[in-house]
Order: sequence, then structure tokens, then C-alpha cells
Amino acid sequence: RNDLIERDIIPVIPPKSNRKFPAEFDKETYKWRYLIENYFGKLKENRGIAMRSCKTDQSFKAFIAIAATHIQTR
Repeated sequence: RNDLIERDIIPVIPPKSNRKFPAEFDKETYKWRYLIENYFGKLKENRGIAMRSCKTDQSFKAFIAIAATHIQTR
């Protein structure tokens, strides 16, 4: 946490549950970070995205759009 603060980055790391004096963190920001990280994880479950097997940028963007639509419809 101290390294992040030194670099002017707001740490969004929850403290351990059994810590005597828990460090403060923004729960709302953590919730959004969690959602975004999980969404990228779900996108990378698609082999084509994880390996970047598309030959052009346009087809890669289209594949991401298809995968995102698939995730949203689950």
C-alpha cells in the first residue's frame, strides 16, 4: 500500500479480516474493480481473445464484441 501511495495511486486493497487495526479502503471503488477484473477474466475464457488469433484489429474488435454480447446474455 505504501508503494502505491508513494506513486500517487489510490490503493483499493481490502485489509485482512483478522487485522487488529484494519486499513481503510473505498468499498465502492473495490466493488467496481472486482466487476471489471472479473469481466476481463470472462472475456479471456474465449480462446481466440486470450491467444489473439485474429489477423486484423477489426476482426479482433468484432470478436470482443461478440464475446461481450455472449457474456451479457448469460
